Amino acid sequence: MPQHLAPEREFTMRFTSTPRGARLARRLVSHRLNDWGHPYTTPVNETLTLITAELAANAVRHGHVPGRDFHLHLALGEGIVRVEVTDTRAEKQLPSSPPVTDSLSESGRGLLLVASLSDDWGVAPRRATPGKTVWAELHVQQGGHPPPPRVAPKPTAVDLLLTTASLLRDDLGSRPEDARHGGRRQ
Repeated sequence: MPQHLAPEREFTMRFTSTPRGARLARRLVSHRLNDWGHPYTTPVNETLTLITAELAANAVRHGHVPGRDFHLHLALGEGIVRVEVTDTRAEKQLPSSPPVTDSLSESGRGLLLVASLSDDWGVAPRRATPGKTVWAELHVQQGGHPPPPRVAPKPTAVDLLLTTASLLRDDLGSRPEDARHGGRRQ
């Protein structure tokens, strides 16, 4: 498994080996990439989100051991974004190249997607404990700048007036006791 010098940014988290855990991993990678200067609709964000979805789904479907979670590690450095998904199932090793699938099959294309979308990918045994790590790398432009901080726009006088009016407005006729008096308070 290729190693890189110290990454500029990293994100690591453990997820339950469930479809919900896989979805959360995918979403958090997308959010983290957005925070790191690769907005949601950019090819880098969309590609790495799809790669993460495939790797996390494989960890849940094929690498699941009851009571054990899978780990996700995302790193950005030296113009490369690397995603690693580690599960605890050692006996189910992935092939070094994507398997050929039947064109009518409804599954089995995840590693083909990972191989075609990433610049490099592979499988390595988990360090010090049973399991494996499947990783993928994507080359990105260096110098990606984080998005500007989100700042709420300052409200205009009209906005303040409308907000104040809606807070002070009495919904006439909205309460049963008001309806008895024609919508007027006594």
